[in-house]
Amino acid sequence: MIDGSPDFRDSGLQFPDSFVFGSATASYQIEGAVDEDGRGPSIWDTFLHTPGAVQNGDTGDVADDHYHRLEADLDLIQSLGLDAYRFSIAWPRIQPTGRGPVNAAGLHFYERLVDGLIKRGVTPVVTLYHWDLPQALEDEGGWTNRDTAYAFADYARLVGAALGDRVPVWTTLNEPWCSAFLGHGSGEHAPGRQDNAAALTAAHHLNLAHGLGVSALREVVPATAQISVTHNLHVIRGDADSVRRIEAVGNRIFTGPMLHGAYPADLIEDTAAITDWAFVRPGDEELIHQPLDVLGINYYNTTLVGPAAGAAHAADSAAGAASRASAFPGTDDIPRLDQPGPFTEMDWNIEPSGLLQLLEAMRDEFPGLPLMVTENGAAFEDVVTIDDQGVAAVHDDNRVDYLRRHFTAAHRAIQNGVDLRGYFVWSLMDNFEWAYGFSKRFGIVRVDYETQERTLKDSALWYRTLIETRRLP
Repeated sequence: MIDGSPDFRDSGLQFPDSFVFGSATASYQIEGAVDEDGRGPSIWDTFLHTPGAVQNGDTGDVADDHYHRLEADLDLIQSLGLDAYRFSIAWPRIQPTGRGPVNAAGLHFYERLVDGLIKRGVTPVVTLYHWDLPQALEDEGGWTNRDTAYAFADYARLVGAALGDRVPVWTTLNEPWCSAFLGHGSGEHAPGRQDNAAALTAAHHLNLAHGLGVSALREVVPATAQISVTHNLHVIRGDADSVRRIEAVGNRIFTGPMLHGAYPADLIEDTAAITDWAFVRPGDEELIHQPLDVLGINYYNTTLVGPAAGAAHAADSAAGAASRASAFPGTDDIPRLDQPGPFTEMDWNIEPSGLLQLLEAMRDEFPGLPLMVTENGAAFEDVVTIDDQGVAAVHDDNRVDYLRRHFTAAHRAIQNGVDLRGYFVWSLMDNFEWAYGFSKRFGIVRVDYETQERTLKDSALWYRTLIETRRLP
């Protein structure tokens, strides 16, 4: 065991010189300019213009106006001293209908972004899909249509060929669990479907898209390029069988085929009343199971569960839940239990030990596979203060404390033998937080959505010091 404070509030911890300190964003959450330079509509454009779909009726039509403020935002990134910047590419900017030739104007924006980062000494880390599926593909069935996986591979090949000489790290999908189960199960996210069978179908086609996308990238990017996928793996605590069942549809539905080469047998059994899994064709699991250079881990909180009601057999439980739309199909009989605080503004519990637990579990299950924390951060209700000189500040001590505790957990993981290569704080800037609209602020940089003025919060200044010294302040 590693000595340190029991509450993970350490300081003075030294990170390796090779450790990558970064920050991250997503295209739809910051870019705006949704109908400019040939960009086609995405499922989020459609979903958010549906009455009642999002808090306050907010949309990402303007968001942080990053599309028009690129150079200033690049200077901001440089001022923080980031080693790397993780961003996503909007598929409908590259292919407005999800198929066909490259939209030159859309590609040019990302060429400017990549070149601007390199010019400023910041490594570009590209995510190909962070949820903004072209609406034209959704009209054909979206992720419930197998053809979408092949369209994604074509898109990956086009972007890889265009930027592969300059981008050293590629991520196929960000959090496919959210795309599948929030988008098609609970309906909280675009495209807003509520159908358990559709959610499981979408999960498989996202897995297939990943595998095909990895193969497509390998065709066109240099052999030195690193290829990854990013998962929001759930840290579930509670009785063993409940944990097993929720992890099956929360984690192993993706890590099974992607990293082990097969879907878990218990997952298939647990969800048999929902689907017969006929959408998995012979050879699919081999297509999905492609070698990766790094695994991205997004972590925010833990989940505590109790024993399933009546201790019913999993398949019987699934039958009872088959008609109810859920983010975890077939597990509605498993109660989610309250956890002690503190909590973020998202009502997520703050538990840095969960990050350590997750990183060590991945080390044990996938030895030899390097890891990256590709998202970690917190939403809090920031307060802007103005000093006598009219200078704005945000003294977000709660976010600084959150980051300190989670970087401590990351450092302990390294000391415990986890091959953890880097850490990307979510997010660089306050942005459009999906179904929550602009009501939640995750950024270490504040954005005034009326003026688009950027203000470095205390957390950004703290992080800059950590990056400069590579020592936890």
